[in-house]
Amino acid sequence: MSTAWNTKYGPRRVRHDPPTLEEAIFAAQGLTDDAQQQARIAASLMDLPVEQVTPEVMKARAKRSNTIISKVAFTKREGAYRSVVVERKPARRTLVSGPRAGVSARPAR
Repeated sequence: MSTAWNTKYGPRRVRHDPPTLEEAIFAAQGLTDDAQQQARIAASLMDLPVEQVTPEVMKARAKRSNTIISKVAFTKREGAYRSVVVERKPARRTLVSGPRAGVSARPAR
């Protein structure tokens, strides 16, 4: 699906892909724990009837209930929670080339 409209830079097209059923159910599970509300949310995202989505939500709930999800990181202090942020920073590498790489161009005095 794509729609087009005219801008001052010319016609522009935007591609619109509705979510898959699995993506819609996953999003609904993130919003609520109630199965009926999950089915309604997923059905509204997919433009499908709730009756068609409900069995798939129940299947996904059965798969999800087998896994343990930890949402809290515990610290040594009682009652205090600490958030943990993990970032990956790439190593900075300098490019070295030539026979005198790393040696300054000025002669030493």
